[in-house]
Amino acid sequence: MSPISATLVPFLVSMLSVAVIHPALVRFARAKNIVDNPNTRKLQLAPVPVLGGIGVFFGITMGLVCACVLVDCSSLFVLFGCMLLMMYVGAMDDVLDISPLLRLASQILAVLALIYAGGLSLDDFHGLWGVGHLPTAVSLPLTVVAVVGIINSMNLIDGVDGLFAIFTISVCAIFASVFFMAGDVPFYVLAVASIGALIPFLLHNAFGKRSKMFVGDGGTLLMGVAVSAFVMRLDSYPVYGEMFASRGMGIVPFLLALLAVPVFDTLRVMIARIIRGGSPLVGDKTHLHHMFIWLGVSHVGTAVSVVSLNLLVVLVWWVSVLCGASVDVQFYVVVASAIAVTCGVYYSVRLICRLWPDDVNRFRAWKERHKPSRRAFEFMRRLMDSI
Repeated sequence: MSPISATLVPFLVSMLSVAVIHPALVRFARAKNIVDNPNTRKLQLAPVPVLGGIGVFFGITMGLVCACVLVDCSSLFVLFGCMLLMMYVGAMDDVLDISPLLRLASQILAVLALIYAGGLSLDDFHGLWGVGHLPTAVSLPLTVVAVVGIINSMNLIDGVDGLFAIFTISVCAIFASVFFMAGDVPFYVLAVASIGALIPFLLHNAFGKRSKMFVGDGGTLLMGVAVSAFVMRLDSYPVYGEMFASRGMGIVPFLLALLAVPVFDTLRVMIARIIRGGSPLVGDKTHLHHMFIWLGVSHVGTAVSVVSLNLLVVLVWWVSVLCGASVDVQFYVVVASAIAVTCGVYYSVRLICRLWPDDVNRFRAWKERHKPSRRAFEFMRRLMDSI
């Protein structure tokens, strides 16, 4: 299979499939009242259909089916099953509001399936702190805890229009580049299909009015397990260890940099809730994206800002590699950068608001008066609603 075919077939098929099925899903969700209703914790002002994850999964499935005609994708069978499980559990949660314990159990089951049937795990530190391959007694609980954490951290960033889709597209694009360089065709095809499936959803989610739909827990859990599998693939397959080591790059720092904002912002929020004496699982409006919205930044602007901060951490990691930093130093640089763009940015703004509230209110008023022209936004809205 040529590189062009491996790219265009899954990308175009998945993108067109989601574009075709999206209007039908919106109509079905409205007819059956499968919507996300406004409340004090959420930012929308009206009920919004919440079956976007089913559309994304349909697009990825169609992209993989067509790609399988040209390339052997059998190595994705277990991962595809886990994605189906997560999509089903998430969609059930969107519709029936299932118990957190059942959600957690399904996530652990999916991780164990990826480990024992899919051959994926987090079993190598690749020289970080002088540690290489990990024994099963260490790698098994580490993989379960880390992957469940990744899945839920990606779920928690789905708080403003476009953020989850833009973040996931950017992460899948970087993973796709790595898979392409390593010749890992099946995982490359999956990453490309995921990008294609998310693009039409993003456009409707960010710009649609009548066509607007949320990805829901079905979509966030689905893509959370896919991205987690990408992480485990890089960590557990020797070809990537050799490829990164030959370039002086640390796999663990790289993977942590890719997921810096969702992971570290989730940790910050949960620790803050515990310190305040509350439950870390009870939602609020203290995430990084909530801060940007409060400052008057639009949903799309907030999404771009948060993803840019995440890419900044990746850039800082890359600069550390160019400077010849060891794997340990790369890790510390990534951790420091991630803390700076999550905790640092959030609490700096909070401090400024407390010390100079009048100046902050004047800034918000100025921001409201000088919003960019909405002509392009309204054009995109009319375009997406007409499709």
